[in-house]
Parts: sequence; structure tokens; C-alpha cells
Amino acid sequence: MKIGIIKERKNPPDRRVVFSPDACKELLEKYPNLEIAVESSDVRFFTDDTYKNAGITVVNDVSDCDVLLGVKEVPIANLIPNKKYFFFSHTIKKQPYNRKLMQAILDKNISLFDHETLVNEKEQRVVAFGRYAGIVGAYNGFRAYGLKYGTFNLPKAESLKNQQDLIENLQKIDLPNIKVVLTGKGRVSNGAKEMLDGMKMRQVTVDAFLNSTFNEPVFVQLDVLDYNKRKDGKEIDKYDFYKHPEEYISDFMRFAKVADMYISGHYFGDGSPFIFTREDAKSPDFNIRVVADISCDIDGPVACTIQPSTIADPVYGYNPKTEKEDDYTKEDVIAVMAVDNLPCELPNDASVGFGNNFAKYVIPSFFDNDESGVLHRAQMTKEGSLTERFSYLQDYVDGK
Repeated sequence: MKIGIIKERKNPPDRRVVFSPDACKELLEKYPNLEIAVESSDVRFFTDDTYKNAGITVVNDVSDCDVLLGVKEVPIANLIPNKKYFFFSHTIKKQPYNRKLMQAILDKNISLFDHETLVNEKEQRVVAFGRYAGIVGAYNGFRAYGLKYGTFNLPKAESLKNQQDLIENLQKIDLPNIKVVLTGKGRVSNGAKEMLDGMKMRQVTVDAFLNSTFNEPVFVQLDVLDYNKRKDGKEIDKYDFYKHPEEYISDFMRFAKVADMYISGHYFGDGSPFIFTREDAKSPDFNIRVVADISCDIDGPVACTIQPSTIADPVYGYNPKTEKEDDYTKEDVIAVMAVDNLPCELPNDASVGFGNNFAKYVIPSFFDNDESGVLHRAQMTKEGSLTERFSYLQDYVDGK
């Protein structure tokens, strides 16, 4: 079997890749029947020469490969018919901006395996960049804090080489006795927590965060029932929240009254209550003035996220009174960091981590007749049609 690592062609350029040169080398040693060809790229973090020096073939044409691996969406003009593709298609939620891409995939008889659909028997994702979004998002949040108040100026994450480099820069800053609230307990939030732990910020309990003052910066990590409560006042468990989110309302304001900075790394499903609304942000009790919205849902659960920001211009201001963009250095304006492609700023670590999991959980299925079923569950299209598992996308494909 021959795998092709494709060039990323979506703009803005993405420097990540599924497999680093070292990962390719390890796979070739482990699987004698495997061939790997890397499409030449001038944007990838790992250069063509790095692959060549590792003994990996670099080519200009991957049309003879059986399986093609990428990160972001492949432009329609570059899709090769009758191939198996793995990439983030951003179609599983019926994203309207990628309808034509899905139609083209079907027209070209392509078998699509979206990275988001690669799940184990428990329906848990096996490959993701979420941890790295959390790592960079937390760093960028503190960078936004320094820019808002003019107290320190951290270098951009994209200019640093790895997570440890980010942590070492955070350890140099002098923070006042602020309170930081972090929502979520999954990959994203735990990635952010790695940074808070790395900079030696003290973690406190919910009760202490709400009711105590400190002579040092502190943070609290919240699970869904810490900032949501049932409308009827019953206390059940978080699985009830996941099953019946419509029965809950946000209880986040009790944290917003005492927190200075908010890092969002939460799960937000259909029907879940907004974490805070625009009306909440107008309240004189709303104390948060820096928000690192890693999830970046526009006009969603984090009311101040009115647009995505970019790696080039990562921070904008949200004026709660006007509900419009404003100068983030103004006292009553919230500084918002809402970059929607954060892992791109840490392409080395993100690529290595993603590739390790892809090699562990996906590659074996190519050689053991998909014993775990991971490929069967992930396949979205086959022979010009949607598979049964993804037949819910038919109206989306039809333009309805």
C-alpha cells in the first residue's frame, strides 16, 4: 500500500502535516509492505530536505498513491478522483461553505475519511489537534492580557519553537493577583491547564475561587455542572446535562463577578445554554476583561466572540455597551483572543502529536482488515454516495 502526504493548499497556509519525517521512517520500518511519498511543499514546517535526509521519497505527483493524507480541506481543483482521502473536511455539521467540496468528493468517486470521524468503539475521537489549541490558546490569552494593560509583551506563539519555549516565556511575566477561570475538562482545556501548571499558577477550588482573595494569581478549572444548573434545581450528574442540555441554564455569572480572565475550552453541544450572554456582559458585576475563546463559536456561547481573529492580528476588543468591536485597551472593553486555527502556531509539536495517534490508532487498520472498525465508522463517502452512517448529510449535499 502506498500513502501520499499531500501539500496543504488552503489559504492561509497551514504548516502542519499528518506525519513528520521521523514518524514516516518509523512506519516504514514497522510495515514492510508500506510505501510513503511526500508531496513537495514550500509551506510545511518540515522541509522537503528534512524528509529526504530521513530517507523518505519526495515527489511532485502523488496520483499513484492509494491513500492521501492531509490536514485542511483540499481545494476542489486539486482533488484526485477515485482516491481515499483523509483530511478535516468541515462538512459533518453541514457547514454551508463546504457544500460544493462535498458534492465534488461524491462526483469524483472519492472515499472520504474525515479526521473528526475517526472514533473508537466508544465513539471517542482517536486523532485531534485539540490539546495544541488549548496550549496555544492559553498562551495567547496571557499575551492578550499583557497587550491590554501594557504590562508585558510576549512574543507571538508562531515565533517560538515548541510548547516548552512558550512555557518559559510565560514564566518570565509578572502577573498581578488575578483570577483566571478555565471551562472544560477535555483535550482543549487540559492543554490549556498544562500551560497554567507550567507557569506555576496555583489552582484553587471552586469555593475558594468564589469566596477568597489571594496574594498571587490563581485559576480554577470548571466542569459543566460548575457553570450550569438545572432549571428545576435538581442536582443530577453531567451525563444528564449532555442528554438534556435544554433543561439547564448558565450559572457562569457567579464566576464572571470575581474573575479577571476567562479561557474557554469547554464542550458546547446543540441545545446547551450560552455561558454568558451580551446582556450578562453589560452587567456592572461582569468583571472579566480578557477572554481567550479557544472554541471560537461566533455569536455563540461566549457573547464577546463576535468574529474570529487571526494569527496575524489575534486580539480585538468587544464593547459590551455597544455590542461592537472597539479598542481593546479601553478600560471597559473586553480584549478577545479568538484565533480559530491555533494549532497552526505550534506546527512541530502539533504534527508530531497528531501523527503519533494516527500511527497508533489508524494505520494498523490498513493492515489488519480494519479489525477495530475505525475505518468503517469513519468512512463518509463510498462509490459516489454517502455511507449509511452519514446519510443525514443527504439534504446538505442536495442543497436543501
